[in-house]
Amino acid sequence: MDKSKKRFFIALLPPQEIQDRANEIKQYFADRYNSRHAQKSPPHITLQPPFEWASDSVTVLVDSLSGFASTRQTIPITLSGFDAFSPRVIYINVLKKPELLTLQADLMNYMETSLGIVDPVSKGRPFSPHMTVAFKDLTRQNFHAAWPEFQARSLQFEFSADALTLLIHDGTRWNIYSEFAL
Repeated sequence: MDKSKKRFFIALLPPQEIQDRANEIKQYFADRYNSRHAQKSPPHITLQPPFEWASDSVTVLVDSLSGFASTRQTIPITLSGFDAFSPRVIYINVLKKPELLTLQADLMNYMETSLGIVDPVSKGRPFSPHMTVAFKDLTRQNFHAAWPEFQARSLQFEFSADALTLLIHDGTRWNIYSEFAL
């Protein structure tokens, strides 16, 4: 990757107690199924997938996101059970509430029209909000062992998302760079 650029993505992060619970689940996958990749970012719902941005113009990105967020309101989020993108990803299911779908669509449009940031994969498929607990290094064999265990497991949380979070990749993991109140 070009050293003059950094990788970012934009997400909604749940309150700390929900992050703690999600991190416990990620740790379980690391211990039981040797899947650690999901531990490289805080628990989140991706709104804008990873993109590259010039290091010397991060203030443009930050100012732009601040302006976008200031026109938005907090949105209700419901986490309900588990689901999967077979055969490699297991995640906490996020209900597709209209407020969340609208925020994500508006953000993607804003990123494209205001900053020229486009994710071609996301443009070609419907938004499927989720909070990943195991992926990439979850083998097919371990997926098939873990999925029956999580498929019927209950988990229920509700919270109000009150900020957009910009995360930056440091070469190893994703870290919070900035938050923008809704």
